[in-house]
Amino acid sequence: MDAIEIKKFLPHSEGSRYQSPREELFAPPWIFKHRDMSEKLETARKVDKKRLINILNLIHFTGRHLFVHFNHRQYDEGILVKAYPEPCALNGLTCRWTDEPVAPFTTGTYIFQQLIISDGGSFLLVPGEVKYLDSALVKIHLPETSYDICQRTSKRYYCHDVYADIVQNGVILQGTVEDFSPSAFRVLVFQKSSRAWAWLNHDMPVDVHIKKDSRILFSGSCRSVRHVRDSRGIHIVLSPLNNQISRFRKAKIRSPRHQPDPSPIITFRHPFFNTSIERELHDVSNSGFAAIETQNDGVLMPGMIIPEITIKYGGVLDIKCAAQVIYRLPHDDNEVRCGLAILDMDAMSFANLTQMLNRESDRHNRISSTVDMNALWEFFFESGFIYPEKYSFINAFREDFKKTYLKLYHEKNPDISQHFTYEKDGKIYGHIAMVRAYERSWMIHHFAATPMESRLTGFSVLKQILLYLNGVHRFPSAGMDYVMTYFRKGNKIIDRIFGGFARDLDDPRGCSLDLFPYLIFSNNSSGGDLPDRWEIRECTAYDIWKFECFYRYRSEGLLISALGLRGDGPDNGTLTRLYKDRGFTRTMKAYSLVVDNEPVACLIVNTSNLGLNLSELLNGIKIIVSEPDKVPWDILSIAIHRVLDDSHMDKIPVMIYPQDYAELHNVPVEKNYYLWILDIGNKGNKFLEYLEKNFRIRLK
Repeated sequence: MDAIEIKKFLPHSEGSRYQSPREELFAPPWIFKHRDMSEKLETARKVDKKRLINILNLIHFTGRHLFVHFNHRQYDEGILVKAYPEPCALNGLTCRWTDEPVAPFTTGTYIFQQLIISDGGSFLLVPGEVKYLDSALVKIHLPETSYDICQRTSKRYYCHDVYADIVQNGVILQGTVEDFSPSAFRVLVFQKSSRAWAWLNHDMPVDVHIKKDSRILFSGSCRSVRHVRDSRGIHIVLSPLNNQISRFRKAKIRSPRHQPDPSPIITFRHPFFNTSIERELHDVSNSGFAAIETQNDGVLMPGMIIPEITIKYGGVLDIKCAAQVIYRLPHDDNEVRCGLAILDMDAMSFANLTQMLNRESDRHNRISSTVDMNALWEFFFESGFIYPEKYSFINAFREDFKKTYLKLYHEKNPDISQHFTYEKDGKIYGHIAMVRAYERSWMIHHFAATPMESRLTGFSVLKQILLYLNGVHRFPSAGMDYVMTYFRKGNKIIDRIFGGFARDLDDPRGCSLDLFPYLIFSNNSSGGDLPDRWEIRECTAYDIWKFECFYRYRSEGLLISALGLRGDGPDNGTLTRLYKDRGFTRTMKAYSLVVDNEPVACLIVNTSNLGLNLSELLNGIKIIVSEPDKVPWDILSIAIHRVLDDSHMDKIPVMIYPQDYAELHNVPVEKNYYLWILDIGNKGNKFLEYLEKNFRIRLK
């Protein structure tokens, strides 16, 4: 069946960024071309007058327009004129013209044919009779029967303020997107770009970038389906070449898919035509989901970005995210299955999504839930996580610890802290947590478990956090380039999990493992003055470069990158402000110990709320000694006192790198900690593969 072609001629404003020049000479508002109309009418669905009146009143209520179809008496040329219907009753319909010039069509030169109502997918033809006609309005006696002609397999939607760049081998055409369907869209090329039209090879693909308000909504390769030139310019219909795109690199271990009951739904305003859309979800994971839609009413085009989607679940949760359509594939009969990848969401939304999915797999899983504090402290002592030596260290500050943990576990602050528990009847059997330690690095800590029947509760909470990390690290808002953890040398289980992977990977740029001697430094005395030729200063760019060179030579690891020492400085204030907004403290400052103006040691001073980490690894000093043989321990001790002048703690955890410095200068070391750092974007999936292979953790 041939299509009815409607081609708009009258120029109009294209917005402040692109302006299409207005023709001074008269141009007809619309040209209407139809073929085999009799065949279409014979197969059309009939619409009675009562339903027609309801349709017309809906158009009036929503402020939309219809078209009045005229034919030229001499040339038999079809013309469409926009009109707005008044409230309609049984006696007839009154339509008022728009601001477009209509005087030539009201003088008798043109003959009224019918009203045409388009919804983007079909045309309703109304063969009425004109009772009155002038330059202001037209009155029409409505027929008993009208005809609904199915026009397209996919409904077409008219777009507003959406622009496109069409690029091919250095040629750029700019225009406005006039209408859209999931399989094709039409672009009106601006007059200023049409000079380059002849350079476009229509047999070859073009790259198309669609945007609105400077935000990219689609970018991909398309083929030219057809093009038409008229008085407004050049109309080109483009169709995406691919029904499937690759948003993220392929991974052997992907986030598990679930089908929650009841099924969640998504709602969003379509970015091309600003209509509210709702779809039911299938196969939901923390990285994406699938939606089913019909061919006729499809709105999801592969590659299209939707800036804001709301996932609604059970009438309770409203989870917001940005997403991109990554595939559109046949499903059943007239249905298609569309996959969407989550591009970004805030930390609270992701925590809610993760909790919804976790409960599908195991009802004992919890993420950032409100925890009974007595149950938490009981668990920490019972599991041996707080052992006698650790308790003797935190005892002096135990009230501060309690306040910090009450705030962490009763107020939701998922952009700086998350905790995962395994619980039954209010009792905690497994716990792991993480905190945003540096600008682009999160630290896993407080990993502990006790037996619950035959369940491996430690691996249950480990699985929770791994699945969470596997999804959240892709989001720009998460600030997660690196994941780190500290563990004591000699902790065989944790060393197998984290240290074993670093050794198995054997790539320090993907996962590094550095050993730090650890001691508690007494800050009771002033420490004295540094000898001549020695001084302390804030790290300069040169100092950081030298420390990085040393560290790269010794380790080739990720420490400097994970701490954020490079670039604009050790602390650009973002993390400090974020913590302050949540009612917490977090700062980091880097100092250089200098002899004869040459940096020989870097002292990184971390400050946080007492108890943010029970071992106070975010409330102490990390030292990198780049010239181990030139820095005596007594001078380094004085430097530590100097950078701790404002500290509120009498005892400060100190960690030193490299390990052989402590051996060389007989530093009173209490224990040794490994610092494990993972480049999660590049090697995170390798870590998951390692755990599935070597432990009883099933992540797929």
